[in-house]
Amino acid sequence: MIEKDLFKLQNGSDVRGIALDGVEGEHINLTPDAANIIAAAFTVFLSRKLEKPANELRIAIGHDSRLSAESLKNAAMAGIIGQGASATDCGLASTPSMFMSIIFPETHMDGSIMITASHLPFNRNGLKFFTRDGGAEHDDIHAILKIAASLEPSAADISKAPELDLISIYSAHLCSKIRDGIGAGEKPLEGMHIVVDAGNGAGGFFAQKVLQVLGADTAGSRYLEPDGRFPNHIPNPENKAAMAAIKEAVLESKADLGIIFDTDVDRMSAVLPSGEDISRNSLIAMMAAILAPDYPGSTIITDSVTSDELSTFLQDELKLVHHRFKRGYKNVINECIRLNKEGTISPLAIETSGHGALSENYYLDDGAYLAVKLIIAAAKAFKEGKSLSHLVAKLGQPAEAKEYRFSIRDTEDFRSYGQNVLKTFEERARSKGISIAAPSFEGVRLVFPDKGWILLRLSLHDPNMPMNVESKYPGGILELAGIAAELLAGFDKLDTSGLS
Repeated sequence: MIEKDLFKLQNGSDVRGIALDGVEGEHINLTPDAANIIAAAFTVFLSRKLEKPANELRIAIGHDSRLSAESLKNAAMAGIIGQGASATDCGLASTPSMFMSIIFPETHMDGSIMITASHLPFNRNGLKFFTRDGGAEHDDIHAILKIAASLEPSAADISKAPELDLISIYSAHLCSKIRDGIGAGEKPLEGMHIVVDAGNGAGGFFAQKVLQVLGADTAGSRYLEPDGRFPNHIPNPENKAAMAAIKEAVLESKADLGIIFDTDVDRMSAVLPSGEDISRNSLIAMMAAILAPDYPGSTIITDSVTSDELSTFLQDELKLVHHRFKRGYKNVINECIRLNKEGTISPLAIETSGHGALSENYYLDDGAYLAVKLIIAAAKAFKEGKSLSHLVAKLGQPAEAKEYRFSIRDTEDFRSYGQNVLKTFEERARSKGISIAAPSFEGVRLVFPDKGWILLRLSLHDPNMPMNVESKYPGGILELAGIAAELLAGFDKLDTSGLS
């Protein structure tokens, strides 16, 4: 592949592309040959990073349930072996488990690759890369693709590559965490009924190899079987149909808790016995409440679109510090790492999307580990005759919330155009006496103390500007949207027709 085509596959801190036909207008660009040279380039990158000859490297590779996974995995393994390194086939795995293959003493890999495209449609796929420092950064991906552009595909023999049941090792690790957290023997979840919705992704192991092993009743769990067609719903905790499915499963089976994962298990959400979902602000609040006794006065890092009600709960009820940062899971994680290094205790970096990383867990974006923390808290509450809901009983919710997306049309330099929109938006707001939140690490947040707020920002990768609006009373969204429309008037390349 030529260099410019390879760079089109970069998606922030990983690689993503179209791996299968089947969607009109979408043409394959993540081919087995591309996976081959990209994996080979990662091997070269890792050799340089570790200052270790390629023939001494051990690289693990796993995948989620996507239909294109096997062909891409085989091609990637050939690329690794073609560089002289050892490739270990971990088969069906989760993204967090692939990082842990570097950490576990019984595996102790030098690096790892996860083949996944998270919650994207069946025809998409991608590669995520890990070293002992965690997930690859944006600049790392650029460097890997630069190396890949100089390589040719390898036809190395993969028939003797070792296989590893990594997900069983990872599951045993999670079981140990739950047993230690509850302190109640080999089967600490006996008497509890917990259902899982894996969305036909890679998360079915959590019901079978974690919850059932620990004594929980998982009857009523849904879509545990891997199926890369995703026939039941999008494996995404932000998807309405997905959340409806896990709510239904909890209510029909009268479960004590429901857990739902995305395809590669780096995100999760939960549902309480009442059918109330623990997602977005509620998930952040609950995780913070669980962590607060161990990290008093600490700082919780979130993305920029969290509610004012969450800030009030974290600061007034839990006596924690709320630090809103940029959207993007790598952004919040890196900010958490930075603060801890500087001496500010920050145990949690979490997005409203369900991406969450704990400092106690290698800053790893791990939906299963978040589930472990929830389950430990749920088990303790269960023994006391309580529900998890008591942890967030004082969390307020906005009366209304809505996200608009304004496309930037007919301009190649959409980023500069968007930055000018933000500058003018802020200036116009100030001239009208509207309060501006500060500091703002992303976009411009307008604060209306008695009404709600508006956050306008520029998309991380695409030519559009999302605008999140929350209101403190019914009908307030319409009023705030009208204010935004006035502030955005006159930008002929910004499509704000959705405001009218």
